[in-house]
Amino acid sequence: MIKNYFKIAFRNLFKNKGFSLINILSLTIGLTCTILILLWVQDELSYNKFHTNYKNIYQVMAIRDFNGKMSADENMVLPLAKTIQEEIPQIKNAVVTTSDQGHVLNYGDQKIKKRGYTVSEHFFDMFSWKFISGNPATAIQDAYSLVLTESTAKAFFGNADPIGKTIKIDNKYDAKVTAVVADVPGNSTFQFDFINTFNYDDNNVKQNMDNWGYSSWKVFVQPIAGANMNLIEKRINEIEETHKSGSKKSGSTYFGFPMSKWRLYKEFKDGKNVGGMIKYVKLFTIIALIILLIACVNFMNLSTARSEKRAKEVGVRKTLGSDRKQLILQFFFESTILSFISFFFSVLAVFIFLPSFNSLVKKSLSLDLSQPVFWLGGLMIIIIASIVAGSYPALYLSSFKPIKVLKGKLLSEKTGILPRRILVVSQFVISFLLISATIIVYQQIQHTRDREIGYNSNNLIIIPSSSDVSKNFIAIKQEMLSTGMVHSLTRTMSPITELWWRQVAPDWEGKPADANIIFAGQFTDVDFIKTMGIKMLAGKDFSGTPSDSSSVILNKAAVEIMGVKNPIGMRFGQGNTIIGVMDNVVMDSPFEPVEPMMVFFNPGQSSSISVRLNNSAELQKALSSIESIFKKYNPAYPFEYKFVDKEFEKKFITEDLIRKLANIFSVLAIFICCIGLAGLASFTIEKRFKEIGIRKVLGASVQQVLALISKEFLKLVFIAFLIAVPLTWWLMNNWLQNYTYRVSINIWMFGIVGLTVLLLTLLVVGLNTIKAAMSNPVKSLRTE
Repeated sequence: MIKNYFKIAFRNLFKNKGFSLINILSLTIGLTCTILILLWVQDELSYNKFHTNYKNIYQVMAIRDFNGKMSADENMVLPLAKTIQEEIPQIKNAVVTTSDQGHVLNYGDQKIKKRGYTVSEHFFDMFSWKFISGNPATAIQDAYSLVLTESTAKAFFGNADPIGKTIKIDNKYDAKVTAVVADVPGNSTFQFDFINTFNYDDNNVKQNMDNWGYSSWKVFVQPIAGANMNLIEKRINEIEETHKSGSKKSGSTYFGFPMSKWRLYKEFKDGKNVGGMIKYVKLFTIIALIILLIACVNFMNLSTARSEKRAKEVGVRKTLGSDRKQLILQFFFESTILSFISFFFSVLAVFIFLPSFNSLVKKSLSLDLSQPVFWLGGLMIIIIASIVAGSYPALYLSSFKPIKVLKGKLLSEKTGILPRRILVVSQFVISFLLISATIIVYQQIQHTRDREIGYNSNNLIIIPSSSDVSKNFIAIKQEMLSTGMVHSLTRTMSPITELWWRQVAPDWEGKPADANIIFAGQFTDVDFIKTMGIKMLAGKDFSGTPSDSSSVILNKAAVEIMGVKNPIGMRFGQGNTIIGVMDNVVMDSPFEPVEPMMVFFNPGQSSSISVRLNNSAELQKALSSIESIFKKYNPAYPFEYKFVDKEFEKKFITEDLIRKLANIFSVLAIFICCIGLAGLASFTIEKRFKEIGIRKVLGASVQQVLALISKEFLKLVFIAFLIAVPLTWWLMNNWLQNYTYRVSINIWMFGIVGLTVLLLTLLVVGLNTIKAAMSNPVKSLRTE
């Protein structure tokens, strides 16, 4: 029996090559998209799971009260981890780290810029990394210990043993290599080339270990087994309040954010965790299912459209004794074989397109055919596709009554046409939704990109500073200005595209006693306003006079939250005077409001040089000139620079990725719809071929025949439009609520999308209809 099912199924597939090719093509595209998306989703869901303590690691974060507006912050004070370790018995390990930072590693004649973390002890007790050499228990016990990744070790030492070798860091101090770990996997939140340790004898570290007001570090905790995290959070809050100077409350609530949420649930709004990357994981999982469903709908539509061709077969087989169950199995066998063939081609397509897909999503995804999970997942996809695609045709075709079929009286037209129309409308609704959603995502990204950022990013470059640069900055500045290619330059603590420092706002005259406000901070040199191209709203920039050391410039957001009308000359904090108010500058997220910020004159705390080139300067010549000056005064460091406008663009990486993925999969979904529509139109025309011939004999024109066939499909487009518009508006309006700065959905956009789908429908149906309308009617009527 099974053999006969296969034989008949293959016979039908080869007999109806057009039907088979359309279904195999659409199912192959649907399965390929599904596999690629699921590979991406699987990678996103696997983040950090390789850590042994994955379920028991928390990052300490705080909900800050910005004068009534709640905001989540991961920046902690340096002494918090050590104090937690000492004062909370339920904590097994507490670790403090810097953010990932770039440092120049020097060994012999080699100078390579690498990124890494400075960490406290217990880092390797808490987090699991694969050690190639060295002992995780002793790797960072001493100051100036250095752990390298395998690729970093090979870059310096080749195949030689690096353990015990000395590398100079930032041309300041020597660090001894104590261990080598395997390169960090792509699905890790921590990404680094090296790990080094805090030197608690360093004066700067000593000062910050006594400072409970300067938040710039990350703190992680690992409770003991069975510990109550709520009680631990309560103790952390008590510790933080105890060590704050004075009796004033900080306005911050500390909590443990579990590792399982670091990747997918990192987004907070008004102090509440509202998700994050998980919404895109869910979105593309749904898109994968939708694309596969569209391909299955094509199979259903085309199968039912061919019902007249299969009707006599069903009637004869039922007359010869086949029951309905056998017929259902037969039709399911056909859909299963199609699914298997499509799955085979989709696996080939995945291997072909995976490198390009990896380049797009910036991952190293792979399809491992040796894994049982892949074959189990593939089998599930095939079964689901077979059931979804074959269920309705199998039930519909097997329901034919043999007496009516053999007498030429098929089921009522409405019985077969109505479900088919519903499926076509569903496809059109999905097409409307995908096209509209893609346009709105693009508009939102462009709206944010076009937002006024408060400074001029054109011809502005940033160069990392160093101790040698700081020592020779005046000479560097003079030589660069004398080239005639540099308009101005300044130095700052953090680049203009980043915020590294936040703290509780200093006191000012009239500040409410219960005001809990966090200010962002920046240290800078003279010509800050000039170099960045920032608009001064009141007062002046730093001039380099001794009085600048007790001066501060605020941004517009700071003045507004302070509630003062004329802040110039006001006292701000301990001994500082407000000398200027600058316009708001977007340094952090372009999707959020600008934070209140204070700018202090402190050139000694600089880590970044900002250089504005003259508009008339030849770019390569200017960069070459700047490079020669830096090599002269900063020989221990490789010369590197970044364009500010390119760095700002990196803030849109996730949104751009989502937009590109949405574009690709929307186009493919619409293409599958068009394939199905073309097949359906072809079968409709074939069914009415004699009618078209008669109409042509009676004088109908090609245009009239085209209007006749297209009218049915255009009605379905109109119905789909009425359903899709409110559905799309509701879904995309909810999505836009995630952004403070967002576009409004334009009703005219729906009209354009509707017209686009209408034209696509006319094009697909028209191409099939014109061929039939222009054929000789004698061919269709000679048997009459």
